[in-house]
Amino acid sequence: MRIETVIEDQLNRLIEVRTEDSYTVESVYYRGDTLCVSTQLGCPVRCAFCASGKNGLIRNLSPEEIISQYELAVADGMEIRNIAFAGIGEPLLNWENVKEAFWYFKEKGLKCSFYTTGFPTKAFRELLELPHSGVTLSLHSVDEKKRKQLIPYGEPLEKILDVLKEHLNGLSKRKRKMYNIGYLLLGGVNDSDGELERLADIAKELGIGVSLLKYNEIDGFPFRTTTDEEYERAFLFLKNRGIRTTLSNRYRTRKIGGCGTLMVNRLKK
Repeated sequence: MRIETVIEDQLNRLIEVRTEDSYTVESVYYRGDTLCVSTQLGCPVRCAFCASGKNGLIRNLSPEEIISQYELAVADGMEIRNIAFAGIGEPLLNWENVKEAFWYFKEKGLKCSFYTTGFPTKAFRELLELPHSGVTLSLHSVDEKKRKQLIPYGEPLEKILDVLKEHLNGLSKRKRKMYNIGYLLLGGVNDSDGELERLADIAKELGIGVSLLKYNEIDGFPFRTTTDEEYERAFLFLKNRGIRTTLSNRYRTRKIGGCGTLMVNRLKK
């Protein structure tokens, strides 16, 4: 593998890495210490709002290909202390390879966090028991029918939440701070008071926070982002109900680092 292209803006670097079979996979360096790595070429989950999985899964990445994203970035002069399994792909659907890469990163002394839809739940249980540095469960809707439209490939919301609840029951309040619900606000889709109220109830029951994500609009996709006023209103709605709520930081709202904006892998000829 080798670096094909590096695209930079004022905050992030998107690294396009060429694989041995001539595809490219993307990772993002942000915050001056964190590398967001991809785990699959394409993604089978095919979230309705996400460019990364628009064309489905091409193949899983090997442990070596996941690790190479880090090694190539380091060789290019990037200082990395944190790994986020949050790039293209659902890490749980390539779990054995992701686990191998995880233990390699831990041996290097790196902190590792995960973003996941919680599917499949067998792998989700294993992930929760790892010495990770944080897990964000991507819900994006608290209505089962609507969530199925947004995230077509997965298991029922109740089943996933039961797995998380079972794990959290044995944890202290301090350790629960390592867990969050990821909720991508889509204007007019999942931002009603009723849905935010249900989201607050779930977060309160679990004793964890909400990572309230701002959508980066993508050409050809029918979803719109929320205005700054709508975004702030949703934030205050949750905060006023006692929910620990964080907003998308400035690194995650960039076109080359935001949720769902990494492009589908390309075959290089």
